[in-house]
Amino acid sequence: MPGLRSIGVQKERLMRVLVALLPFVLILSGCMQTLDRALDASEADKASIAGYGEIRTYLDARLDEAPRDARNWAPATKRGGLDALMISGGGAGGAFSVGVLSAWSAKGTRPQFDVVTGVSTGALIAPYAFLGSAHDDTLVNLYTSGIAQELVRTKGIVGLFGSSLLRAGPLRQMIERYITPALLEQIAAEHRKGRRLFILTTNLDTQRAVVWNMGAIADSGRPDALKLFQDILTASASIPGVYPAVMIKAESGGRHFEEMHSDGGSASQVLMMPQALLTSSNRPLLTKGQSVNFYVIVNNALMPEFATTPDKTLPVIVRAYSIFIKSQTQSALTALYNYSRLTGAHFHVASIDAQVPYSMFDPFNTNYMRAVYNLGYAEFVAGTLWKDKPVFR
Repeated sequence: MPGLRSIGVQKERLMRVLVALLPFVLILSGCMQTLDRALDASEADKASIAGYGEIRTYLDARLDEAPRDARNWAPATKRGGLDALMISGGGAGGAFSVGVLSAWSAKGTRPQFDVVTGVSTGALIAPYAFLGSAHDDTLVNLYTSGIAQELVRTKGIVGLFGSSLLRAGPLRQMIERYITPALLEQIAAEHRKGRRLFILTTNLDTQRAVVWNMGAIADSGRPDALKLFQDILTASASIPGVYPAVMIKAESGGRHFEEMHSDGGSASQVLMMPQALLTSSNRPLLTKGQSVNFYVIVNNALMPEFATTPDKTLPVIVRAYSIFIKSQTQSALTALYNYSRLTGAHFHVASIDAQVPYSMFDPFNTNYMRAVYNLGYAEFVAGTLWKDKPVFR
């Protein structure tokens, strides 16, 4: 059968070509740097972002593991004291923070915060809150115009058997549209003045919360700083399972690999001070005449919210997750409140204290976002927003 014999000859020739090319393939593969994952906890814990220096630390870091470059991390002291703003996670509830910030600006009493931190949806708000009232219109547009519904549009659905329920594209594109080189330079300029912007992500492999110094990244002058900045915001806002985790290139001991980062809210709903500082007996004392103000905006309810839960797998999981988020936030606020009492700092917390109808199956509902925006705005104007201690009932 000539046809079969011809095919056999062709296969033999192809194998000879492949064998001849094999040494060159091996040489090229040796020259190429394959990005892998960390081999073990020791390698992962020593990892850094090549070329950036100390741009991150860990929420659970010991006091002796604090960044040595204090000049780039500690906020500059100013006469009168320190004002810190902490914006929590909460998805669409982030509109509540936007309402608070907008009303605060309208009243003309909003401080220029020395430190701003953000987690999850709070990470998306934090850069604009850091830069000040001039950016309020951008936040209002993002959280009340209906644009957020693009994040869950039908063509973004992946399904239960992919890396996530939704594709990363819509969220990533939104962040790239609003986090521009010009915005990065403004953040860098404020960082040089001694103001600090911190964002939290969770390293899924190490189960550790990573605190990123976003001002230092913006001020690094590196050509890939904008992409890293956007990667961190995307990771912090990527709800596990709903959006895919973000892979960030790192290196340890000369070996390059990728880290898997996801929603900072998995580790903590509010980015406060390192845990070691909150539990240390060596608490910093305020200088005479100085004051410290902690403002925490919780984009969620702290109180119990009654709802009849269907006896089905997904509704039960969703309901249990919402309870976990609530209790996690309550614990974090209790820790910061106790720290404030011991150090003489002033504690202020605001949260969604009315039961606004919400469905996890319609996570960026425009009517809900407008309702909580109006709630935050109205409560600030009425003078009923801030509480001087956590209230859970």
